[in-house]
Parts: sequence; structure tokens; C-alpha cells
Amino acid sequence: MPDALSAPRTTAVRTTKPKGGNDFTALSQAVTSSGLMRRRYGYYWTKLLAVPVVIAAMVLVFIWIGESWWQLATAVVFAVMFTQIAMLGHDAAHRQIFRSGRWNDWTSLVIANLIVGMSYGWWQHKHTKHHANPNKIGADPDIELPVVSFTPDQAARRRHGPLGWLMAHQGVFFFPILLFEGLSLHASGVRRVFSREPLRRRPVEIAFLVVRTASYLTLVFLVLSPGLAFAFLGVQLGLFGVYMGMAFAPNHKGMPIVPADVKIDFLRRQVLMSRDIRGSRLLDTAMGGLNYQIEHHLFPSMPRPHLRKASGLIADYCRERGVAYSQTGLWESYGIMVRHINRVGLGERDPFECPLLQQRQAV
Repeated sequence: MPDALSAPRTTAVRTTKPKGGNDFTALSQAVTSSGLMRRRYGYYWTKLLAVPVVIAAMVLVFIWIGESWWQLATAVVFAVMFTQIAMLGHDAAHRQIFRSGRWNDWTSLVIANLIVGMSYGWWQHKHTKHHANPNKIGADPDIELPVVSFTPDQAARRRHGPLGWLMAHQGVFFFPILLFEGLSLHASGVRRVFSREPLRRRPVEIAFLVVRTASYLTLVFLVLSPGLAFAFLGVQLGLFGVYMGMAFAPNHKGMPIVPADVKIDFLRRQVLMSRDIRGSRLLDTAMGGLNYQIEHHLFPSMPRPHLRKASGLIADYCRERGVAYSQTGLWESYGIMVRHINRVGLGERDPFECPLLQQRQAV
């Protein structure tokens, strides 16, 4: 078993980085020397300047259409727009946009709290833990969800009572559950900013969330009648959650689950628990670069436009060192994910055990 590398003592998402020399060192040097860590200011400034323009255009269209059931189509566009903007905030949170941490933080705050309506501080805290230990029991909050079980122990605790039947069929219900994910993301952020837990820039986060929520709801209920307004919000929030879930979920779900007591070096910790999604540049745009999850986890601050090129270099490097590099098609990845959580829900032993743990047990 390779020696473990200590996790960084920071809460910043962008600083997930190993210390010391190991298999990652040579890869890092190769990636850096190739220019793949270079900032892409033109790319990101184009996107940042397009955000207020697109929002203003959609608000004008919304007002122009007025009281009409065609607004449900507008709600679909709003859901896609907010998801794409949230992905831009994800890039800023990882310091992909600017060299300055302050500029990246404020960009993330404006995008997350003021535009999308999510708490940046809440998301940053959660996402940092995920990056440090993807798919590790007790360390990764993304496999500790209240309604879906990803490990046999989780399923065993929930298999009794009214949730038992749902647990046995959780794979079938995974995507419908995502319809509530948008509302959950907003609610989780609100709970965090008003909790007693430490939170940087709490007054700013609260102010931005209040302004965003009040202005958005005022616009919707001034233009639409109450019934149509609730229908609009239901479609927008529902599809926002589905889109976010379908972009984030296939990257780790169904990959090896790491026991709490197992330590793995940085390269294998990030590569073995992640999955890339093959596709065109259109898929790159639709998924906000999250389809290059291996590259993103190894180099969180790598600008999104460089991920496609980096994937070939990193895949070759991993194969040379016998590190399994997983890559599938989009629909195949959803199938793997659904089959995995179905097996867990039905009580089968987790079929995706940590490969390094298996090697250690075989010695």
C-alpha cells in the first residue's frame, strides 16, 4: 500500500494539493511545463461579461411574454441558464479564473449568492471535503445523502420502516429525486448562513441571498398570476436540480468506495475514485467541464478549456504506472451509477470496493 499524503490544512476548495514527492510529482511537472495551468482570461472574461447580458435578455423576454403558459418553456431556459452560471462559479471557487484568491472568492460569492441563490460558503465547505477524500466513508459528504444510500451500511440502517421499499428501489427513484435537489440546494445554503457554524463573510452572504430571493420572487409574482407563478418556479427549480445532479452525479457514483481506515496516495485517491465522460465539445459545455473529473480532481485550478487536452496526457501517464483510468460514455455512466445504488439498496455487498484495499488483503 502506498504511503498516504496528509490532506491540506485549509478549507479552500482550490488548494486540494499533495505534499512531498510521489507519482504525482512527475505528472504535475509535465502538466505545468505544457502550459495547461496557464490562465485563460479571454475565455473567462467573455463568459463573465455574458452573464449579465443573458440575464437581462431573459428577464425582458419573461416580462414580454407575460401571463402565458409559454412561461413554462421560459422556466426551462432559466434552469439551464442558472446551472451554467453556477458551473462558472465552480470554476472561480477553484481559482481557475484569476490568480488572485480575493477576485475568485468575490466572483464566486456574486455568482452563487446573488445570481444563483446558493450559499457559496456552504457549498465551499462541503465541496472541499469531497475533493480531499472522494468516495471515502465518513469523509466525503457527497456519499452521505439523506435519501440515497451508497454503502451497504447506509442501506442497512434505512431498510426498515416506511423507507424500506423505497430503499430497495432507490436506483429507479434517483432521477425523480433530483427534481427536489434544486430546492434542497437553496434551502441548505439558507440554513448554513443562519446557523451558528463558522462562515466567512456571513453578512455579505445573507445580504446577497436576501436581495436575490426577494427580487426573483417579486419579478415572478408581479408578472404571473399565483398559480402560474408556482408552476413556473416548480419547473425552474425542478429542472435546475435535475441538470445539476446529472452533471455532478456520474463522476463518482458507482466508483470504488474507500473504507474509513484506508489511506491512499494523492494520485490514486483522485484517479481511482473518479470517472471521465467521453464526448464532444458540446458535452464539455453542457457539463461545464465536469466530464473531465479525473483531471479536475488532480488539478482543481486548471482552467476548464485545458481539461480536454490534459486528459490524454494524464490517461497515458496513469496507464504507464498501472493506475486504472476510467472513461465511459454519458449514458453508460448513468447505467453504472443506477446499477450500483440498486445493488446497494437491495442489500448486495458493495461491488465497487477499493481496489487498493483488495490488494492489501490479498497479501
